[in-house]
Amino acid sequence: MSGRDSILGTIRSGLGRGELGDADKAALEDRIAARGRGVRPSRIDLDADGLADLFVDYAKGVDMSVDRVASMEDVPDRVADYLTRENLPANLRVAPDPSLDAIPWEKRPTLTVTRGKTDGSDEVGLTGAFAGVAETGTLIMRSGPEHPTTLNFLPDSHLVVIRKSQIVGSYEDAWDKIRDGEMPRTVNFITGPSRTGDIEQTIFMGAHGPRRMHIVLVEDE
Repeated sequence: MSGRDSILGTIRSGLGRGELGDADKAALEDRIAARGRGVRPSRIDLDADGLADLFVDYAKGVDMSVDRVASMEDVPDRVADYLTRENLPANLRVAPDPSLDAIPWEKRPTLTVTRGKTDGSDEVGLTGAFAGVAETGTLIMRSGPEHPTTLNFLPDSHLVVIRKSQIVGSYEDAWDKIRDGEMPRTVNFITGPSRTGDIEQTIFMGAHGPRRMHIVLVEDE
């Protein structure tokens, strides 16, 4: 028996239900396989340029800052400018993501770039993204050796490099892309820096993750 079957069997037992019949099992499996989609808002019925513009608008609306650049060649300059503007150290912990290999960090020799997961001692982390959702300005992160989840949450400042071609309209579109490959252990949906208003209804940034998020959007084909 798989872990999934064991968990679902325990739930059925707790509800006083017996084993499902073949017809019920088939109906449930068909429903899962069909992957029904929610209501698609008309605001995402756009071409690639329109989706990118919408994504940027929503990302800024949840306190993420955004730089738009023509190519990966421009990323080091924009990252260095951002670090200077925010008075942050010029030390980057970068995800070992092959999609980031084209960034010519040598253009800015004042930047110190190391790669790998973080133990929490790195103040600035930089990652790629699996996708961006224009509907809400959300970044989608898949976990894995090339995408350490620690970089999404432990650094105080999280910088993300994403290509325009990675931006989709809706969450369902993003899940379609995820299911095209092997399912990761974790999928993180990130909409803006970490915040909480639990204490005296006062918004506090960085409560459970980065207090700053900055996106570098590459205008690729």
